[in-house]
Amino acid sequence: MNILKLLALDRFTILLIVMVILATFLPVYGQAASIFGVVTNIAIAILFFLHGAKLSREAIVQGILHWRLHGVVFAITFAVFPIIGLLLKPVIEPLLGQQLYWGFLFMCFLPSTVQSSIAFTSVAKGNVAAAVCSASFSNLVGMFITPILVSLFIFGQSKHEYDATSSIMEIALLLLLPFIAGQLLRPLVFPYMVKIPGIVKAFDQGTILMVVYGAFSGAVVAGLWHQVSWQTLLLLTVICSLFLTVIMLLALYIPKWLGFNREDQITVFFCGSKKTLASGVPMAQILFAGQPLGMIVLPIMIFHQIQLMVCGIIANYWSKQNTEQSDDGGW
Repeated sequence: MNILKLLALDRFTILLIVMVILATFLPVYGQAASIFGVVTNIAIAILFFLHGAKLSREAIVQGILHWRLHGVVFAITFAVFPIIGLLLKPVIEPLLGQQLYWGFLFMCFLPSTVQSSIAFTSVAKGNVAAAVCSASFSNLVGMFITPILVSLFIFGQSKHEYDATSSIMEIALLLLLPFIAGQLLRPLVFPYMVKIPGIVKAFDQGTILMVVYGAFSGAVVAGLWHQVSWQTLLLLTVICSLFLTVIMLLALYIPKWLGFNREDQITVFFCGSKKTLASGVPMAQILFAGQPLGMIVLPIMIFHQIQLMVCGIIANYWSKQNTEQSDDGGW
């Protein structure tokens, strides 16, 4: 079962790589790119409508009551990540260049994932209800906080004109409004979603693949691979891996130091250590309009795949550990 779960992660990783290769040799451009962009935005809106329909009112109420846990996840996601990213500027920017560092910093400003945070928390036998609320809350708040952080710490340090209010409105229309509509229509929609979970998951992953293909097509047309060498890609992968290691250690020990129980520690670890690709690329398209988008989304693509593979291994290990200790009489 563990091997199958890891293979499932690898399958999506392979599909993402295929999208990058396809965009490299057969990029969509011109009028076709405009049409593809409209279709992709419609798919994104439907995706967040489904996210809204998934979240139960009971989970919201139960999750809201656990404010200490959400406060820790929020602090790691929107304070610890950005602070470390900003402190690393003197090291990372000379190595990767300004555009890739912007992408790395943008990744630090993003909210957590939703599906994978909940899934890994469930596998590892953590507090699933809190994970549902915390991950969803992170994404909702991130629609407002991420543009503000980008405005202050990326475009605020450059000569590029940037309107944070306009960007927040665009993100709200594309992501927040469909999410709210999904919540309101949950009684009608959710029963059908339960009957076709495979199709819902395929649509979820398919939308991300569309977004990645569109983003990299534009980047390739703009000359991405003339600007990024394989040595730079390797260096970026190493930096993302080391960065994830530091964040995971903090997400592991901070809830322990604060006295959370085992289930809540697991929830903080998986919700606090990850960054979303599903929300990240659509946000990047809005926030970095006119910028080399491929360079901006490359760090989150690499970080996202590393976090999925590492979290998959850890979740399976903790699940097995929990089962063995439960058989021995508990923790």
